[in-house]
Parts: sequence; C-alpha cells; structure tokens
Amino acid sequence: MATITKRENGKWQAKCRRKGYQTQSKTFDKKSDAVKWARDIERSMDQSIFQSTSAAESLTMIEGLERYWTEVLIRKKSADNLHYMVDRLKKVFKSFRLIDLSVESVREYKAYRLEQVSGDTVRKEMNLLRRFVDYAMREWQIHLPRGNPLSSVALPVKGKARDRRLKFGEEAKLLNAAKAYGGKIHDIVLLAIETGMRRSEIIGMEWIHFDLKDSTVFLPDTKNGESRTVPLSPKARDLILSQKRHFSGKIFDIRGDSVGQAFRRVTSRAGLDDLRFHDLRHEATSRFFEKGLQLMEVSAITGHKDLASLKRYTHLRPADLARKLA
Repeated sequence: MATITKRENGKWQAKCRRKGYQTQSKTFDKKSDAVKWARDIERSMDQSIFQSTSAAESLTMIEGLERYWTEVLIRKKSADNLHYMVDRLKKVFKSFRLIDLSVESVREYKAYRLEQVSGDTVRKEMNLLRRFVDYAMREWQIHLPRGNPLSSVALPVKGKARDRRLKFGEEAKLLNAAKAYGGKIHDIVLLAIETGMRRSEIIGMEWIHFDLKDSTVFLPDTKNGESRTVPLSPKARDLILSQKRHFSGKIFDIRGDSVGQAFRRVTSRAGLDDLRFHDLRHEATSRFFEKGLQLMEVSAITGHKDLASLKRYTHLRPADLARKLA
C-alpha cells in the first residue's frame, strides 16, 4: 500500500513501494491528488507497465538543451546557427521541466514565434526541439507518458523557395562595398559567385587540397556528407593564388559567423538588404546553366545530390533564353 503523509508545509506526500521497483514519491497540494497518483502508480506496477517519469520531472529544459548541444549539435557543420536556436529555445522554455512540455505548450510556442519570424524559421526550431526530445527519450531513457508532444503538432507551411538573383548593377555595388569594408569578405564573395560553393566550403578550403595544375580544389567534407572536387575558373584560381599562407593551412583563415556578419554589413552599406550569402550560390548555379553546362555537369560542380534541389536554382533569365531561340 502507498503511504500518504502530510508535510509540515501543509502539502501531501505520496510514496509507493513495490518489490523490483525504486520507491516513487511525489508531493501534492491536495490529499485527493496524492491518493489518485499513488493508485495509478501502483496499478501500473501491478500490471508490469510502470515507467518512472522522475527523470523527466527533474530535468529542466535548459539543462537538457545544453546537454543535447554538447553531445550532438556542437559537431554539426551548421553549429553556429544551431547554437543560436538552442539559446532561443532555452529562453522561451526557461521555466519548464521536460515533463512540462506538452502539445498545448508547443502550440503556444508555435503561435508566439510565428508572430515574430517566418514560418521556415519556426519549422527549423520545432524540428530541432523534436529531435532533442526524441534523443532524450532514446539515448537518456527518459520516459514521457504521452510520448513526444512535437509529433502531434503540425509544422508551419513551408515557404516558397528563394529565387533571388543579382540584378543589373548589383554585383558591382556588392563587390565595391565589400572592397571598401576590407578584410577577406570581397574575395570570399567573388569566389562564391565564381564557384557556387557554400560559405562553409569556402572557409574550409585548405592549401593542401588546391591543385594549381588542374585548377581544382578538393572538398573532403561537404554539407551533404560527400566529398567533391570543384573546378575553378581562371578568376577563381587567381583569387586563391593571391591569398597569403597561414599556419592553419586554411586558404581563408576566418570563422563562418565572422563572414556572415561582414556580409550583412556589406549588403547594408550597398543597399542590398534583401540579399543573403546563400543567394550567391543560387546566382552562380544559374550562371552555369546560362553558359550552356548540362545538368550533370552543374551537379558535379555544385554538389547537388538530386535533380529536384538543383532545379530550384535554375532560374534562367528569359532574355538569355530568347536569344538562344533567335
């Protein structure tokens, strides 16, 4: 039988003891709640279906997210962006324990964030939160009676894919502003336009993988998990050759978040506030097609794994296509 004890502070503590199980205890404001909880625990123990929720009750969301960051996210290629999302989630759920996370609280969070940011941003944050809870349940053996609440909440509708390209005169504005800003941002921007490489790929390049004879650079570790060799245009090759050597062995000895910050400042000074660094990859890929390269040739350069994702970048200028039809 469970024991129900009134504490000095006026609350009621219920304790359940069964052979083969750790003692379970919980404190309630009302005696009736304590009695009901004890009956439910004893019933599940008798039916051999009991699973303790004590770990979920003791683990705060802040502690859980920090542990998830250390064990999983810190090694991801997009760690900088993920760290920002983790900090955001910690602020929103700072008063929560993992057991408090419910379908209702997730829906409230979703509605709250949609008032502030785009649906795509909310999708990313909710997916990260879902993966965190799945990991806690699987790897830390934390029991949630109703399972992962994120599984029952629909994600915001996926937004339309960006098709931003450089308009007439914008490339010159961008490069002039980048040169005036100083540092490596000008060369990095120009290399992105010439090669279609991602930001992480550009700052990850090493001299040991640069082949001057064949005019290529080998990328051993890319976003999709596969290596590839990128052919370089004469402009891209000369741009790399102009860089000073560093002890690190990197062609560009700079952090990804520093590139992002510099790019935002440059685009602001150039009056191109709607331009993102990843749009340069879009621009480069579209230019490859406009030069007459075939689908598989472009895929080999950019590293796109499927035709559907590559097609999203092929926004060819109608005027150029019209000239081909003439």
